[in-house]
Amino acid sequence: MRTKQDSSATAAACADCLRRSWLLALLSSRLDYHNADRGRLLKLLELSDEELLRAVGGKRREELKACYRSFAVSEMSRVEGVQAVCHHHRDYPRALCDAGAGAPRMLHVAGEVATLRELSAAPTVAIVGSRRATDYGMEMAKSLARSLVACGVTVTSGLSDGIAVAAHAGVLEVDGKAVAVMDGSLDVGCPARRRELYARITKRGCAVAELPCGSETRRWGYAARDRTLAALAGLTVVVEADNRPGELTVARVARTLNRTVAAVPGRVTSPVSRGTHALLREDAQLVRGPKDVLELLYERDSPQPMAPRRSSSVQDEIQAKREIQAKREIPAPEDVELEPRLRATLESVGAGKDTQAKLTAGREDTGAVLASLSELELMGLLARGDGGRYVPRNALLADSVQ
Repeated sequence: MRTKQDSSATAAACADCLRRSWLLALLSSRLDYHNADRGRLLKLLELSDEELLRAVGGKRREELKACYRSFAVSEMSRVEGVQAVCHHHRDYPRALCDAGAGAPRMLHVAGEVATLRELSAAPTVAIVGSRRATDYGMEMAKSLARSLVACGVTVTSGLSDGIAVAAHAGVLEVDGKAVAVMDGSLDVGCPARRRELYARITKRGCAVAELPCGSETRRWGYAARDRTLAALAGLTVVVEADNRPGELTVARVARTLNRTVAAVPGRVTSPVSRGTHALLREDAQLVRGPKDVLELLYERDSPQPMAPRRSSSVQDEIQAKREIQAKREIPAPEDVELEPRLRATLESVGAGKDTQAKLTAGREDTGAVLASLSELELMGLLARGDGGRYVPRNALLADSVQ
């Protein structure tokens, strides 16, 4: 239900910041011209309103300036359940304030602004990657998110296909809360196939967008979303990504903000691992499972971890989440007594022999191999992916096979 914006809905956002959000929507088509050069696009988003109008206004500059001067908050439409909060308000995420001019100056929030404040105050990890993720990448993203949120860590990601959807699914498996960052407006930017997931995320956590409701989604919104993800998170984990600017934007922006970047290794022959391997060859931290992420968030030798000491009520909530996690989490291979034949099959799958044909090629004991696969599935250590391929169910498997 869309209505005129009222004063109660904008109490957490000042008129200047609302005007900025409106201006970005007004200039969307012109910002799209700069999408091919994401570095320049992100620099444009750092400009003041007047500078931005001069930079992209072109022949319509004076006309656009007149529209800008006549802006009125009452003209903005809103969607029921969506609130606005700007960087002048105490509820605005501190991480975004600390990111400087490159961060969005205000956000539209589906869910509660108080929920955004609560989640952004906790240690936050952005789990990002390719929209063309493999089964391995999807399972890794889901397992990482599931384990981290059970430990009181906030998980944030986009709402596109692949790694982002898997990360949110992992959070929801343990009834956790996440922050979804949209590349368009909250009412238009969510594709139909993701509306159910969006509803589940906003019921417990929240979704945020820089553009006001009713704004058409544009290509430049992906880069804007990525810089918001990088600014929100203290740690960015790239699970799978090709070595292309569009899939590594979050990591690149995080580096400029002096935030930690980590990557999950993949198969050297996989196109969607070229980007993660490139990051690892540079200075990204290696992530094999949730333990590595937690060590990066809470350095063992650091007297003061990233998170402030939590109250007993929050500790109780975290403990409850951990109990849910314990019931749902698949056991790690090192915690299970496996017969040598089962261990050998499990390690073969982890090493890349992920189909029955690959596992039985050149072997006479085909029946024994197939029986091992069935047993491992029943134990919850293997799952079936696309094309009948086998995927290790627990991200901690990486510790045992690498």
